[in-house]
Amino acid sequence: MLRFGPVARNRVDRRLARCADVEDLRAIARRRLPGGVFDYIDGAAEDEVCVAGNAAAWRRVQLAPRVLRDVSKVDLSTTILGRPVPAPLALAPTGFARIADPEGELAVARAAAERGLPFTLSTLGTRSIEEVAAVSTGPKWFQVYVWRDRALVRDMVERAAAEGYEALLVTVDTAVLGRRERDVRRGFTLPPTIGLGTIVDGIRHPGWTWSFLRGGPITFSNVAGTSQGTAVTLSDFVSSQFDPSLSWRDLDWLRGVTDLPVVVKGVGCAADARIAADEGLPAVVISNHGGRQLDGAPPTLDLLEETVQAVGDEVEVLIDGGVRRGADLVVARALGARAAMVGRPCLYGLAAGGQRGVAHALDQLLLGAERTMALLGATSLDDLTRQHVRRC
Repeated sequence: MLRFGPVARNRVDRRLARCADVEDLRAIARRRLPGGVFDYIDGAAEDEVCVAGNAAAWRRVQLAPRVLRDVSKVDLSTTILGRPVPAPLALAPTGFARIADPEGELAVARAAAERGLPFTLSTLGTRSIEEVAAVSTGPKWFQVYVWRDRALVRDMVERAAAEGYEALLVTVDTAVLGRRERDVRRGFTLPPTIGLGTIVDGIRHPGWTWSFLRGGPITFSNVAGTSQGTAVTLSDFVSSQFDPSLSWRDLDWLRGVTDLPVVVKGVGCAADARIAADEGLPAVVISNHGGRQLDGAPPTLDLLEETVQAVGDEVEVLIDGGVRRGADLVVARALGARAAMVGRPCLYGLAAGGQRGVAHALDQLLLGAERTMALLGATSLDDLTRQHVRRC
């Protein structure tokens, strides 16, 4: 017997209906975005060994299930920095989101808030602290670079606190910027500059081009008031602000100007996590900036267990880098992480279908985590132990 399935009237719904995982969203993003824009989102430093290693590390894990357990109810809920959340998942900061979709960070923040997940706004976001707060009632964190202009940093921190952001994530792996060679080969700038190649690429991607032209100027919204120039001028300003002399003592200054929890993002070894614990920081994020900084850095998953052992219960350990499946959230938790963070999956979803695309990416991760828990015979995150995971 034959029967006709429902026809999705909305083109975004049609586009997303056959997306089974994050990789499908990535494929759609690649088709919809100009080459230089996609490469800015997808690319990494130099030979891109680090970014490939991040993803491969999760695939080397085997899971050891227990059977004949009542898994009719599975609970993914936990706490991060004392805040109850529905799953061990948070959204990592990603800059310049409006090149993927005109709504940019607003769409990502709304999708996160609908699911009660923490959203992290980048200092280099293309929507401001205040704009994001106006559309999101969910948990919000603000990512900070401790720049040379401390008055500017303090101003952003105070604005974030006033708008209800609950924590500061200080990115510490950008003493200098990594060399992202896809961007070099493309001649890619922020925002994209107009040239023959840009025009041809724009004609080949009319949907993105039309949205880009209608969306208005793209700037680093959180620092736009510091300059009367264009976004290119602001980009130069931002580059000049990175401080290679940054040290642990500079974090003392930051903690002295805010009551918000300060979390160090970019920890790449257990020894630095131990220093963070000794400094009294509440949490660290094991991260190599998605492979966009030091190529050849070890996969973040390979650092997780030794980092957790180094800090014990003194510090919450989060991890990002290569998370693409709900099972990865379960593995992270079984190996001692408080939660995992995702960045690129949200941008792939944003490019594929705006807010609905981001929601699709997050739902795939959450449903995948719940399904993995049930198949493992675990009904809560507290049930997970090292015995559930085998490293290949």
